[in-house]
Amino acid sequence: MALFDFLKRKKEVEKSLGRKPMGEAKKPAQKKPEKVSVKKEIRAERAPEKAQDFKVKNTKGFSYSVIKEPHISEKATNLSEKNKYVFKVYNDSNKLEIKKSVEGIYRVDVLAVNIIKIPAKKRRLGKTEGFRKGHTKAVVTIKEGQKIEIL
Repeated sequence: MALFDFLKRKKEVEKSLGRKPMGEAKKPAQKKPEKVSVKKEIRAERAPEKAQDFKVKNTKGFSYSVIKEPHISEKATNLSEKNKYVFKVYNDSNKLEIKKSVEGIYRVDVLAVNIIKIPAKKRRLGKTEGFRKGHTKAVVTIKEGQKIEIL
């Protein structure tokens, strides 16, 4: 079981330090082993060798489940000169998800995300009344000097 793997590692560390594993009969020790924290040993085993191991993730499937498409308009084109890009996103996505997905798809550093919810509007065609669909837009600010090629 994965829940109890830490106990196995603890026993292995104790054996390597010359201690008896828990549950065995104690014999009078002739020489006391050096005091080393078992928790520190386990943490050292778990610690990544490089800090970059956490940054490289495969988020492609997740990324496309948050962002629908880039929103192309005159205003969005003017914002792209200020390192701000506009995307249509799903209604239930939040700022952190949008940030991760843009970083995953376009390989840029996102500084800020602003969300705009466009409500559904009433429309009429003759006697028939209905609603135009509402949607959500995200304005993403990226790091200076980076670009996203949308067109």
